Amino acid sequence: MTPTWKRTFAIIWSGQFISLLTSSAVNFAIIIWLSLETGSAEVLAFAAIAAFLPQTIIGPFAGVFIDRWDRKRTMIAADGFIAICTLILSVLFYLGYSELMFVYILLALRSVGSAFHMPAMQASVPLLAPESELLRIGGVNQVIQSVSSIGGPALGAFAIGLMDIGYVLLLDIAGAIMAITSLLLVHIPNPEKTTTEQRTGIKEVLHDLKLGIAAVTSNQGISWLFGFSILATFCIMPVAVLFPLLTLQHFEGGKFEMSIIEVVWGIGMLVGGGVLGIFKPTLNKIMIINTMHLLLGISLAASGLLPPSGFILFVALTILGGVAASIYNASFTTVLQERINPAMLGRVFSMYFSIALLPSMIGLLSTGFLADTIGISLTFVILGSVIGVIGIVSFFVPELMKLGLKTSEQPVPEEQGMDT
Repeated sequence: MTPTWKRTFAIIWSGQFISLLTSSAVNFAIIIWLSLETGSAEVLAFAAIAAFLPQTIIGPFAGVFIDRWDRKRTMIAADGFIAICTLILSVLFYLGYSELMFVYILLALRSVGSAFHMPAMQASVPLLAPESELLRIGGVNQVIQSVSSIGGPALGAFAIGLMDIGYVLLLDIAGAIMAITSLLLVHIPNPEKTTTEQRTGIKEVLHDLKLGIAAVTSNQGISWLFGFSILATFCIMPVAVLFPLLTLQHFEGGKFEMSIIEVVWGIGMLVGGGVLGIFKPTLNKIMIINTMHLLLGISLAASGLLPPSGFILFVALTILGGVAASIYNASFTTVLQERINPAMLGRVFSMYFSIALLPSMIGLLSTGFLADTIGISLTFVILGSVIGVIGIVSFFVPELMKLGLKTSEQPVPEEQGMDT
């Protein structure tokens, strides 16, 4: 690890930390506002759909352009777009327009920016860091996200208690400015482009998208990894939406208890990311991923079995879930960064986000039905159990387990499995 490499990541991480902190604060403030204003599971579900559907639709095509464009400029433009959209909504709230539709529009527009920013950031990491450090980098990223998850809800709850939601949104704009500033101070290399990637016609774009799909389908292990992760996400999304209502309705909590749950989830992520960042475990990453699915499923299912007086145990299980989610996220990202050609990582990450979120829309649409018919607690039990079963079954898929046996292997060739 060279000093220049360390310095580059330190600068990027400083800006991203502030941006994540303010975004976490604003997101939690919006959740509190929606929960207290409506108390509706369907409203929270629609808000989540608005936050993810645009990214789901444009994600695969965004990935093609991420691999074509300058990645640093792409991230800056995405942050700037999100900030402008947030400013517009803040002004609308200031003028008295506080309808739910405006909140949905904000979340949808932020999703468009995220469709470009998140994959571009993940795709840039292998170009900056040596392969041996990728899992540790993933751990540090999880630490940053977890600290934001701890501080963000506290800041958001404090802010929404002092000022109108329109003013709280300004925090996100300040964070975006800091993120853009940090990116302006560093150099982020771009992978070499093929002749096809230098052309901008529809035919060439579709060809590049086809290559990204082949990078996944030509590797059975990665295909299984995608499939199980997508199925788990399908189960996780409704549960994530119902977390605030489980706290409010089942455990009879309020804003303070909601903040506690958000904070302890972040503490769990901090612990998980810290373990990876400090110790850099050399275990089979697929074995780690499967184990984390099992632990996350247990924590969610057990939470649904608790009586209303079991809030303290709910806090402990939430910490366990945060640890599992943090280690899983870092390990999953590292596997893709190690196995996929850096020139196609933008497409692969975008494709994964879109494919994973698409079935999640079905889960989110059923959130209100599940909460109203079988109850919030039973929803946690059923979906948590499914996630745990995914973790167990994954151990018995040879192609998947082989994917994590070696610490490095040749990335998938760009034309592998393709007819030109």
